[in-house]
Amino acid sequence: MKNYIAYKIIAVFAFLILATTSCKKDFLELQPRGTALESNFYQTEDELFQGLVAVYDVLQWGSTSGWTMKVGLLNAASDDTFAGGSDASDQPAWVAYDGFDLTPTLGPQEGLWRKYYAGIYRANLLLEKLEEAPAEVGSSFKARLAAEAKFLRGYFYFDLVKFFGRVPIITEVLSPDAVKEVTQSSVSEVYAQIESDLNAAKNESLMPESVPPSELGRITQGAISALLGKVILFQNNDGRMMEAAGHFEDVINSGFYALEPNFEDIFTKSGEFGAESVFEIPFASNKPGDWGCCFASGPLQNPTEGNFNVQFFGMRDYVGPDYASGWSFCPVTTDLADFMANDPRYQHTIIDGNVLKAQGASYTVGFQNTDYFIKKYAPLEAELATDGVTALAWGTNERVIRLADVYLMAAEALIRGGGDNNTARGYVNTVRQRVGLASIPSSVSGNILLDAVHKERRMELATEGHRFFDLVRTGKAVEVLDGFVPGKHELLPLPLIELDLANGQLTQNPGY
Repeated sequence: MKNYIAYKIIAVFAFLILATTSCKKDFLELQPRGTALESNFYQTEDELFQGLVAVYDVLQWGSTSGWTMKVGLLNAASDDTFAGGSDASDQPAWVAYDGFDLTPTLGPQEGLWRKYYAGIYRANLLLEKLEEAPAEVGSSFKARLAAEAKFLRGYFYFDLVKFFGRVPIITEVLSPDAVKEVTQSSVSEVYAQIESDLNAAKNESLMPESVPPSELGRITQGAISALLGKVILFQNNDGRMMEAAGHFEDVINSGFYALEPNFEDIFTKSGEFGAESVFEIPFASNKPGDWGCCFASGPLQNPTEGNFNVQFFGMRDYVGPDYASGWSFCPVTTDLADFMANDPRYQHTIIDGNVLKAQGASYTVGFQNTDYFIKKYAPLEAELATDGVTALAWGTNERVIRLADVYLMAAEALIRGGGDNNTARGYVNTVRQRVGLASIPSSVSGNILLDAVHKERRMELATEGHRFFDLVRTGKAVEVLDGFVPGKHELLPLPLIELDLANGQLTQNPGY
């Protein structure tokens, strides 16, 4: 087995970075160019752009050494959903994360580690090749690609530090011998590297505020500012909260984003890359794949450009209107259903299976069934792929950061940083007013207002994969998550295979 810190691109480089998506994701669409060795590739702008696509491509990976879709896994770990599936033995890694029965060999850690270090390797390789590019490659072209590569490297490290804490920082392509000497960096050092990458991207004047339709999915200044603010927020240093608020307000005041007038439109096909979208990962249904692709070399190897969460979240063996059949993972908890019962967003967030059954629909009861299911990423019959294995080919985009999230993070940062509570309250009320809820009165401020912000985050962002890390960073996970042990379950264990290959250079996380 390889050490995936030292993830190697195969010699026939063109085949590694082939088409990722198409349709309105045109900037990611590539056609085979024949074969080209890595040593003589990256000689033209077209070849360097293919290298950038290879970095973006990792964002879509959901089946690296198991099913490792971040949204689904984080839903299962939170109190928004259970793990689900067909039975208790279906996807043990998901069940282990749900019940916090994780061990160094049981859980999603190996696939997540491999995915993110693959993305980091690709970003490092592209940055190196940009430095070596021939003189005829334009400087502006190189500067924009370098900024995007640094953003993506920062994004991958942000997920790594949230999942694993202390991880190795690698910012160059290493030889196999050098990899053996890599050690973990402290959490503060990892965050410093993330901020360095994101600041470099933000300070690049060539990074656009918006992109044309043919480039939807490429990073913009708004995505950089939003992620940089989030990175600072997650470090929980109240002395830096006004700095985080400043980045969020760069997005809010940019004039390039607006809340969708109708909440229900956000997760429709027509709502992809809508006015509210700050950072969105595109998926496509037109790259056919089959199960042979998945299992040909052992672990799953991302056989399509589809969003596997969608298939996972659907009702098992469903027969009825609107929805397609799925695999009954991440059934919504009764806790979330009760919490949202009187909220207008409920009907656009949660599918009530009992209502469907009363109307004549049917489905097979899965593991941890509650008869409540995720609606935001539900599989729709009208959006089934027409070729290949349809279960692997859902073209539903993942909404990573949207403006409502930015409003709520800005409000939290202002309150925690001693900023203007009126402004913070206004941001929360903007989110509430969109769905017809009454404004929080001016008498609410301080910690009571902060608690209202956190409750609003759960309502607004339910089942979108934010809840678990929100509970961890606010110290509330131990209060609401059964089986959660503080000082241990904030992080995943490092993959045992990585520890074995590291010759003693890596140390396991506490409690594992």
